[in-house]
Amino acid sequence: MLSATQIGVTQATRDPGSLKRVAMELEVVFIDEMLKSAGVGAPRGAFGGGPGEAQFASFLRQEQARAIAAKGIGLAERFEAGLRRRET
Repeated sequence: MLSATQIGVTQATRDPGSLKRVAMELEVVFIDEMLKSAGVGAPRGAFGGGPGEAQFASFLRQEQARAIAAKGIGLAERFEAGLRRRET
């Protein structure tokens, strides 16, 4: 069975620009997981409590990860190079 990442990479190799986007999204996911492990965006009453607080906190953390990735930490380029090597 193909994973969503494999499907995205397969479709992205047809268009070099989309491979870069897939690599950037992988960087965002990686940063998001790092922030999550560090406890960044953990619900602490910032959204007033309630059952939806954890969900909104995850949205905030994901946007923080996107902002960090937009500045670049170098992972997207490494991911892209690795994905290109896999396709050759």
